[in-house]
Amino acid sequence: MSDLIIRPYAPADIAAVTRIYGHYVRDTVITFETEEPGEAEMAARFAAIAARKHPLLIAVEGDIVVGYAYASTYRPREAYRFTCEDSIYLAPEAVGRGLGGKLLSRLIEDAAKAGLKQMLAVITAERANSVRLHEKHGFRLIGRYEALGYKFDRWLDIIHMQRAL
Repeated sequence: MSDLIIRPYAPADIAAVTRIYGHYVRDTVITFETEEPGEAEMAARFAAIAARKHPLLIAVEGDIVVGYAYASTYRPREAYRFTCEDSIYLAPEAVGRGLGGKLLSRLIEDAAKAGLKQMLAVITAERANSVRLHEKHGFRLIGRYEALGYKFDRWLDIIHMQRAL
């Protein structure tokens, strides 16, 4: 990675964020979303996360957005307000270079600074690399849900992992 910068999200990043996320919707089981959201929808989602003062991070090399991460509300009820779920998405060309770990480290740090107390990871079970990444950052397995999602004509299991902040 040359000149990697991890900085807070800015609205001008929405086109790159939407493009990166679109790949995961179209081509992977990392997200269970099946229709690509447009820029307006992604902007609204990110505005809602920012309104809660949860971290939204952008990874940039040179002037190119190569990934992003955020800590969203785990569930909408007020009692969950100190619990977040992490999400990390990398541009396909940025995968396998350690960027996910850098984003997760910073996300954990920023979430703790924001007053969050627990972070959950909701991972498609077959994504062993994501499970290992979270284990390296102190997450522990707390449960597995079988056949919870259906995408690309197959049933998919979900793993939940958790760590205190």
